[in-house]
Amino acid sequence: MHRKMVEFRLAPDDLSAIRFGLSPGHELAHAVRVLARPEHHPLQWGWLRSTRPRVPRAPFELLRLVVGAEGYLPDFLTSAPDWDLSPGDELDRLRRADVGPMRVDLGKRVLRTSGAERHALQAMADDPAGTRAAVADAWEAFWDAALAPFWPQVERLLRADIGLRSRRVTTHGLGAMVATLNEAVTWGSDAVRVRLAKHEEVLDCAGSGLVLVPSVMSRRCAALTEPPAQPTLFYPALGVSETWTTAGADLSASLAALLGEGRARLLLALHGPMSTSEVAGAGGVGVSTASHHLAVLRASRLVDARREGNRVMHVRTPLGEALVGG
Repeated sequence: MHRKMVEFRLAPDDLSAIRFGLSPGHELAHAVRVLARPEHHPLQWGWLRSTRPRVPRAPFELLRLVVGAEGYLPDFLTSAPDWDLSPGDELDRLRRADVGPMRVDLGKRVLRTSGAERHALQAMADDPAGTRAAVADAWEAFWDAALAPFWPQVERLLRADIGLRSRRVTTHGLGAMVATLNEAVTWGSDAVRVRLAKHEEVLDCAGSGLVLVPSVMSRRCAALTEPPAQPTLFYPALGVSETWTTAGADLSASLAALLGEGRARLLLALHGPMSTSEVAGAGGVGVSTASHHLAVLRASRLVDARREGNRVMHVRTPLGEALVGG
């Protein structure tokens, strides 16, 4: 398949031009796509097995119609991603969304469909205020059933990804961090470039910057480029495996069998960032023992460390978060 390129142009080496954010709406929209086409999302099968029986049918069908199976995603479903954007904030913004852009977004979906779906979407576009209320109600019902029970795990994976990449900027530079976002993403001296299936655009971000948003539910990169939204690049988060939803009453025992009891206890206790002595205290071991176990966990890429003054601070990596699971 021929790939197109979206190019986010930035001032050379401008660290302040790039920031990270979270998007509950993006996660919800892609959760709908996972349920609609599970065969394309094997890393979400654990979540599917737990979730599918309790998904409310009518809200899901309405969201499936609006979201579509792939490709274009209506912008009004996701507000501007931010570091502390909560699901409640996202829903509140959806309920207050401007109906003008909503009509435009729905019109784009009309052009991408046919038959009964096209007629249904056109009716929604003709009544954007009513559609806004109906979609917001469906968003809330679907979130409560399908994503709220797993949001702590999702948010932990997202923040672990951001934490690792932020540290990589500090230690290796902006270009090195961007180059590891995804195989579809590359870094030039003045731009972040992402290969996409159908979208092609060159965007000057010098005045607005670029938001990078990790995602647990999506398996590909996506770009948000249309004003008034800030230029945004969504990318798959690290540490997502088929078992990311596992809470597991026997988690501690399973980790102990895999890592050894001491290392498993420290990995579970590491609600970082924590110093070596703090990890030792939380894990009930001596500082020297904790230091040894943490060195092994770092070598296994389950823990990352950085120096802050006289202290070494430790955090779980996305791989460590995925292993800990629930």
